[in-house]
Amino acid sequence: MASSLHPVLLVSVSWISLLALLISPAQAATCTSQTFKKNKLYAHCSDLPFLSSYLHWTYNASNSSLSVAFVAKPAKSDGWVAWAINPTETKMAGAQTLLAYKTENGAPAVNTLNISSYSSIVPGKLSFEVWDVSAEFSNDTFTIFATVKVPKDAASVNQVWQVGSAVNKTSGFPEKHDVAPPNLKSFGTLSLGANSTTTTNSTTGTPAGTNTTTNSTGGGGSGALRIGSGGNMGLFSVSLLVLGALIAL
Repeated sequence: MASSLHPVLLVSVSWISLLALLISPAQAATCTSQTFKKNKLYAHCSDLPFLSSYLHWTYNASNSSLSVAFVAKPAKSDGWVAWAINPTETKMAGAQTLLAYKTENGAPAVNTLNISSYSSIVPGKLSFEVWDVSAEFSNDTFTIFATVKVPKDAASVNQVWQVGSAVNKTSGFPEKHDVAPPNLKSFGTLSLGANSTTTTNSTTGTPAGTNTTTNSTGGGGSGALRIGSGGNMGLFSVSLLVLGALIAL
């Protein structure tokens, strides 16, 4: 018996199936879907463009403090994640770092590291005040909480984030991270103004309550579903046209 399916229906199903393959769970995740224990809330959030990382933050101009929650998965289950402010440069050298890892008993912990150069990582106090530091580990993901002191009337800060695959659980000293392109591009500028923004070296979407400014193609945004690369938007448009034709039949 010949199939009764209309040719347009067959084409439509094929396009929709292809479109579904282009949407990964990681691409669908956004910072606005994330919640924290004890009803912790932040004024802004951003889907960072590399390393499947997210930043939530609130800037308090009255005491020049920045409260953050940094969310990321380590490169491997026993690895580490880190978020940093670099007071002098835009990249890693000079970064004042908060690094989360699991201790020998499996509990999450945070170390402070001064990355004075690419060859020198010094555990110890940061060059600015930091308080309310803690970490959580759930669903293979770390969250670093902290409040840091920023210069009075600062318009922005340089941020750096990173993930690694291994750490010395006794000392909390990290093994080197990969040098793949995403690892080398994980830095940017966080604006602290009324219309807070994250400016990175790759395009991101615009999270609720923030504007995100960039200069090349990159990660997804808050509340928006990123579909593969920019070229795949053409496939999405064609699918909509096919569906429209099908409905008109």
